[in-house]
Amino acid sequence: MTDVLAGVPDETVPEFPMPRAAGCPFAPPPELLKLHAEKPVSKVRLWDGTTHWLVTRYADQKALYGDQRLSVDTTRPGFPYLNEAFRETAAKTPPSFLNMDDPDHARIRRMVTGSFAVKRIEAMRPAIQRMTDELIDTMLAGPKPVDLVEALTLPLPSLVICELLGVPYEDHDFFQANSKVGLRRDVTAEAVRAAFGEIYQYLGGQIDAKLDNPADDMLSELAARVRAGDLTRHDATMLGVLLLGAGHETSANMLALGILAFLEHPDQLAIVRDTDDPKVLAGAADEMLRYLTVVHNGQRRLALEDLKVGDQLIRAGEGVIIPGATGNWEAGVFPDPERLDVRRDARRHLAFGFGIHQCLGQPLARLELQVVYNTVFRRIPTLRVATDLNKIPFKDDGIVYGVYELPVTW
Repeated sequence: MTDVLAGVPDETVPEFPMPRAAGCPFAPPPELLKLHAEKPVSKVRLWDGTTHWLVTRYADQKALYGDQRLSVDTTRPGFPYLNEAFRETAAKTPPSFLNMDDPDHARIRRMVTGSFAVKRIEAMRPAIQRMTDELIDTMLAGPKPVDLVEALTLPLPSLVICELLGVPYEDHDFFQANSKVGLRRDVTAEAVRAAFGEIYQYLGGQIDAKLDNPADDMLSELAARVRAGDLTRHDATMLGVLLLGAGHETSANMLALGILAFLEHPDQLAIVRDTDDPKVLAGAADEMLRYLTVVHNGQRRLALEDLKVGDQLIRAGEGVIIPGATGNWEAGVFPDPERLDVRRDARRHLAFGFGIHQCLGQPLARLELQVVYNTVFRRIPTLRVATDLNKIPFKDDGIVYGVYELPVTW
């Protein structure tokens, strides 16, 4: 149900999401951290005036991620939508794997889990290393300063996901432009539907082509599922849309923002630059995932039945928001959480969520971070930001946090 206070001014119910503090681009919003410390289960007000439950404590978040009394189905009344475009699109767009509950979610997830198995992804390390080196070669041969987003951190994940899916890289401008549309909080429903329609038609055509001419790639595997009757063409296409978009946007933002964070923490940068120990690099990637938590507007759920979080009763039909940043900055779980420490064991972080809906592509994301963080600083040891920190355009308005551009020189 929608809270009875919806649309009524009430200073005791804070608005969500909350602004970050000026000059502190890597830290969660101070008001969010204050809520976490004082009232870990509380009501917040969204853009449309509706109020929903914000759950900030690590243990509660982890429990809720696996609780099937909560739904990710955005078509259900009362769902805590990110913006108007998401609300309007949910009513007019067929459901995707991302917003399905079990058993449908589990059925489809099982079909694609193997494509992201750790061993299979690890086998891509030489190719990702080669792609990274080639992009850096091109960057070093060109003029400076350069926008690191355009030169490296956006094209690299795009190249990788194209390789994995079997999508021609020459089409990357098309899918990057359309994928970005839905990642802004202020986007219109019409723009989202138009961009989604373009990508949906494109991926549907790619799957049709794989039905006739299969290759050793993920879209061919989805096409084979369609041929076998395990998936409808629509379900296969929706999976392709999800994997293409999520496969490059989140990684691109983590790469750029992480490089900036390292440049602001030279002691931690030196550890990553000077090591060839894969365990150290893996730990550094997980620590940066914990520290930044780029999915910064919280995972959204809807209660299907009454449940209690601590002493608070959440009733069926009420929305729940889970901001992973607060769990990842909880001192009882990660001591001195405001300190970036690549030697920390951060593997318990919630940047990928947890439980049945945790990020399918996390092995690939981790691998990209490990390769790029080490390679960039090893090959360009004098890399530095070519502007003031307060002049960098951060994606405060985005669903995925990051930087729109990152001018660097060396």
